[in-house]
Amino acid sequence: MAREICLRQLSVRPRTRAELAGALAKRGISEEVAAAVLDRYDEVGIIDDAAFARAWVSSRHAGRGLARRALATELRQRGVDGDVAKAALGELDDDTEAETARALAERKLRTTRGEPDAVFRRLVGMLARKGYPPGVAIRAVKDALAAQSAEAAEFADQIDEDALADAEGDLDRESRPLD
Repeated sequence: MAREICLRQLSVRPRTRAELAGALAKRGISEEVAAAVLDRYDEVGIIDDAAFARAWVSSRHAGRGLARRALATELRQRGVDGDVAKAALGELDDDTEAETARALAERKLRTTRGEPDAVFRRLVGMLARKGYPPGVAIRAVKDALAAQSAEAAEFADQIDEDALADAEGDLDRESRPLD
């Protein structure tokens, strides 16, 4: 029965060991039986959290434009070990993350209307929700605005990235829950 549950779960999409263990526990399978089945699936390569994490990072970064911080949260929610997640996230470098942020900002800028300061705030907020650090988000939006029009370029030139990134970082630290 435990094998059938796992195979059904895996037929929908790849799963982590923790997700399968949760599905087995929910169905009333004992921990000993679950561990034996999961160990065997791990042994033969049906379950591979490292491969899952690499594929997840690649797919979600390319498809949704998520940054490392958001991806780390998603991997943690799926029960991927911290070291395994860190290794998968290590394949995503700063340059790639900055390029993706700029591409997202440029794409969103095409359909966003309003005053440059409101557009700026909206785009930086969108990138922040996707997990981009303040400095990366601000730089990406500033570059996208500068490439759009003379008026937007003039506004972008007036933006002090360092001051904004410091202020955003302070706000980010204040809004985090205490451990």
